[in-house]
Amino acid sequence: MTDRIERTPSETRERLLAALRAELPAACELRRRLHAEPCVSGQEGPTLKQVLDALPAAAAPDPVAGTGALVRIGSDGPAVGVRGELDALPITEQTGVPWAAGNGAMHACGHDVHLAALVALARAVDRTGGPAPMIAVLQPREETYPSGALDIVESGALAGHQVRAMVAAHVQPVLGAGVVACTPGPVNACADEFTLTVRGSGGHAAYPHLTRDPIPALAQIIVAAQQLVSRDADPMVGTVVTFGTLEAGTAPNAIPGEAVTRGTLRTMSESWRAQLHERFHAVAEGVAKAHGCEAEVRIVRGEPVLVNDARLAAEATALLGGFGHTVSAPLRSCGADDFAYFAADVPSLMLFVGTDTTAGLHTPTFLPADESVAAVAESLLAAYLAAARILIEPAGRPGGLPAGFGVGVTTPVLPRPSRRGRC
Repeated sequence: MTDRIERTPSETRERLLAALRAELPAACELRRRLHAEPCVSGQEGPTLKQVLDALPAAAAPDPVAGTGALVRIGSDGPAVGVRGELDALPITEQTGVPWAAGNGAMHACGHDVHLAALVALARAVDRTGGPAPMIAVLQPREETYPSGALDIVESGALAGHQVRAMVAAHVQPVLGAGVVACTPGPVNACADEFTLTVRGSGGHAAYPHLTRDPIPALAQIIVAAQQLVSRDADPMVGTVVTFGTLEAGTAPNAIPGEAVTRGTLRTMSESWRAQLHERFHAVAEGVAKAHGCEAEVRIVRGEPVLVNDARLAAEATALLGGFGHTVSAPLRSCGADDFAYFAADVPSLMLFVGTDTTAGLHTPTFLPADESVAAVAESLLAAYLAAARILIEPAGRPGGLPAGFGVGVTTPVLPRPSRRGRC
């Protein structure tokens, strides 16, 4: 094994890994129960109860963010937070398995797998004694706003539990089974929603010269905005401008007075984010004016860029190899996850874990096999051990963090989003 792995005693790793694997049959049963009874964002109480009932009996929950909780596993002192998402999506399941949900909601993003894996890890740490205390962060409202992660950060609960690092894992069908992405630096984009309204003057469809038609103006704005990606953004910085809805008019023979579109602005760079907003305003207002119309742009800021701590990623990569997992090439996407709020608060690591399903996330047929519970649990163990190794380093600063830990991670201002859709 590499020197990096050897810094965490092999006996500790092997004891935890054996205890974790012993918990997997029960964890798979829990996964199926959670999958069969999903609760949508803001209504996660029954899911929280199931998870709390499965955690070690001595673990006392600390309520947070309405329907969430923090649960300490181990002694007092600096700890590693491990995130699990409680909520499901308002999707009608079409998997056909006996334990499929039948209430119009569905764990179509793998949260049932993540929670079961977290419980297995918590029970293993409780049984064997880990190298550092663990905080199970049972987060509500990952799939919608207001963000449960931001609520937890703003509540001060992480600081109250002395959480010095946060880790999480997410199933990812673009990776094959047995493959884990452990990428340093930015891995998910910031995501901001916009509403763009173009106002003109309506009239009869036979007399367009007597109107100021907002529909052609909006169409030209949509086309022109794509130049923000191809000509304004640095080609090395991921940027996506998406128009998701279009609304205009009520009759085929009438030109409406206004047209409205909604969409998202995404980028992997916090510094370019503000400029992207400015340029989007300028394009919309300028093109609308050229058509004799006016444009109003409203942008609601969402999650910041999700930045993985480089040292955590390096430590976890070495451990994953020791566990028999294949670590993929760097994986980054312009998707968004509110785990980014944790990463903006403390050094953090998000792992992406491959599955055996070709169905995509957020689809009614998405159903990772039970083996995914083991893959996510072992990935969480690697991340937990990596963070614990850094927390307990003798050369660390007072409070448990070594000099240089988290270097390169910027902490943007955390605005409060108010919209009701995400990812």
